[in-house]
Amino acid sequence: MNTSLSDNCFTNQVVSEILIGLRDGLTRFSGPSRVAVIYRLKIDDEYYICDPAGLLRGHDTKIRAALFDEDNRPVSILHHLSDKHYSHIDRVEDLELDGIISVGGQSGPVPYQMWFTDHHPEILSTGPSQRWLEHAALRFSHDVANERELYSGISGRFLREYATHAVHDHIVHELKRSNQLDNPNSFSVYQILGGILAISRTREELKSPHGELAFILPEHIDSIDFMARFHEAEQPQLDNHKHVRKLLQAVQKFRNRLVSDGRQILGIARGRIDHFHLTADFQGLYGFLRVNDQSICSFADGAYSSATHQAKLFQVEEALLDYDMDSSIRSSLFHIISSIIHYGETENFGCAVVLDLNRPITHIAGQNLSQPLDLERSNLLDLACDLARVDGALQIGSDRKLHRFACLFDGPAIGNEDRARGARYNSALRFTACHPDTVIIVVSADRPVSVIRNGHEYVTMVSATNSTGGVEPEVLKNWLKTVD
Repeated sequence: MNTSLSDNCFTNQVVSEILIGLRDGLTRFSGPSRVAVIYRLKIDDEYYICDPAGLLRGHDTKIRAALFDEDNRPVSILHHLSDKHYSHIDRVEDLELDGIISVGGQSGPVPYQMWFTDHHPEILSTGPSQRWLEHAALRFSHDVANERELYSGISGRFLREYATHAVHDHIVHELKRSNQLDNPNSFSVYQILGGILAISRTREELKSPHGELAFILPEHIDSIDFMARFHEAEQPQLDNHKHVRKLLQAVQKFRNRLVSDGRQILGIARGRIDHFHLTADFQGLYGFLRVNDQSICSFADGAYSSATHQAKLFQVEEALLDYDMDSSIRSSLFHIISSIIHYGETENFGCAVVLDLNRPITHIAGQNLSQPLDLERSNLLDLACDLARVDGALQIGSDRKLHRFACLFDGPAIGNEDRARGARYNSALRFTACHPDTVIIVVSADRPVSVIRNGHEYVTMVSATNSTGGVEPEVLKNWLKTVD
């Protein structure tokens, strides 16, 4: 029995709104993100797919093998789900597609659904994204169960703003995995997450906070070896953000940390914590949230994200792959560039690196060296990091040596310059337009890394193809034919 046209129109609307909200939310959390879904609304109906930005292209073989039998018929689905509530979703096996995070489930209203998004190579954890996809599955099941008459249209908007909830849900997920959630009211995760953001925005003598604040389940407090424990009648409240911010000054060094039960600040401790715990590691303008010493997300500007707060250098890796060179040379060049860029980030200064793969290398106006510096020697790489402070760019050849520093770019104006960017960026556009086989990596103190080749900024496939329009599901069999 096939789904009626009216049902299809309603489902298409639901899928479209959920996917757009999911895409927008994940893009804020992890950078430009594509999303897709495969679903089935009746146990004997067709599979449908909605993949507006081509996320699943190239994975058709695995998808076909998982969802169709040898006669190209949809695989059977459990029949006992029809009496299950929309919120009862049995997890189904992920399709395990390379470079993709996927979460799927079965419920009474939706016998099969699988949601997908990009697995970005540089994120702190996939956990919050998985919880995000799980909630998309729950919202879809809920909306299909309500049908058109009770449809609120809130799912897409909720998923767009789901970042803090995704972090919360992942912490609760980890609590359940460790069998530590006997009394859910004993650990107010939302209160903790709100407190962390508020403290991170609170300055003391114009300085952003540094130091660690650990949260322990109340039943495990006695296992902590306190260096100093505050009197029970005078324990600062977590929601007294100004007071907590002042106390963080006492644990900025020596690996000490404040300890809280999620409501009060109990004292100061150091050393290993064996039981389940959260740690907010404040590092100035940003910080990291860890569960049992594993980072799950970062926080900055009053919001949570998956950002590592280091330059995302996968564009550099991808650019190097376009050149014919030995893998050991490629790896060494990437290590050299990464070391210089991350040093600039740590020390908070902008810089530029010219990777010149021409032979002989291009002559650039700058400070020449009588002998190039061998950057495979750690002491000379350290020197190159400090030379990057000087106005101008470093020129590094395929021989992994620094040939010049304080280099100035020249070249005629080109049409795609960006007046909103600085002189370093636009000069790099001009120079690479005139000099093939040069890659310029530009890092501004307040911007992510830009990788520039042939007069254009190198753009990854995700940011180049991310769709901003509406979406329209189609029968999965038809989609598979178009990718054969």
